[in-house]
Amino acid sequence: MKSLTVTGLILGFAFAFAVIVGGLVGFLWALLFVTVGGVIGAHFDGKIDLRAIINGSGNRG
Repeated sequence: MKSLTVTGLILGFAFAFAVIVGGLVGFLWALLFVTVGGVIGAHFDGKIDLRAIINGSGNRG
C-alpha cells in the first residue's frame, strides 16, 4: 500500500471532483481538498503532528 500522504492526496482530489463546477472556482476547490487530504495523510503517516500545532498555538504571549 502507498503512504497515507499519497492516499490522502488522492482522496482529496477525488472529493474535489464532487464539488467542481468548472473554471477558477473549481480549481480552487480542488486545491483546497488536495491540500487538506495531504495534510491529514501526512499526519497519519507521522510526518507532521497536528496535535502539537493545534495545542501549541494557544501558548503564545
